[in-house]
Amino acid sequence: MATGRTHRPATRSRGIPEATVARLPLYLRALTALSERSVPTVSSEELAAAAGVNSAKLRKDFSYLGSYGTRGVGYDVEYLVYQISRELGLTQDWPVVIVGIGNLGAALANYGGFASRGFRVAALIDADPAMAGKPVAGIPVQHTDDLEKIIQDNGVSIGVIATPAGAAQQVCDRLVGAGVTSILNFAPTVLSVPDGVDVRKVDLSIELQILAFHEQRKAGEEAMESLAEGLPATAKGSTDQGPDGDVPAVMPA
Repeated sequence: MATGRTHRPATRSRGIPEATVARLPLYLRALTALSERSVPTVSSEELAAAAGVNSAKLRKDFSYLGSYGTRGVGYDVEYLVYQISRELGLTQDWPVVIVGIGNLGAALANYGGFASRGFRVAALIDADPAMAGKPVAGIPVQHTDDLEKIIQDNGVSIGVIATPAGAAQQVCDRLVGAGVTSILNFAPTVLSVPDGVDVRKVDLSIELQILAFHEQRKAGEEAMESLAEGLPATAKGSTDQGPDGDVPAVMPA
């Protein structure tokens, strides 16, 4: 669901393409589930199915990590978890700040997946003075007046923006000015950032619109199938098409 643009080169230090990097979290999620079930090894086909990719693409992706598996045995689950975690930078602690503690920001603060994946919510920040000092997920909310000091005191390089659209760019500018170089943007707007700053955008409304497109297309296909089933057998078997190119033409008697 997360989409966005990056201003860094399209490869990592060992020449890993960005498309491969984008799939590594999918592999890690599937591998973590296997690890929790104490599964020692997994075949490329099984892991690819669990991650939602094809096995040839998975094997190509893993070749960038220097991991080729063992014929007849597969991949060592724990070792792959370590390899991918290291490549993604998850073997160290990443302090994160969330700016905008409305319903969405509060939900993100309460999300337990951050800590288990190497991300520590270092601070919650909001512009509403009434929110200052109020605990959310056990963390007291701090006012935006102190944003720069909070960033510097906690060594934060990743910021999460969950503000209304109108405030997002100003917050982004302040985060970047304070030294943040990676931003996860939940605000429904496109942010402008300088070179060297990565932005990943999560827009739930866009994802829903894409799903609506697919639902509409499926409904249209079902309608065409129903129409075809109601046509005479001679019409169904005709190779001629109507003027719209979709419905077989019924030739007059």
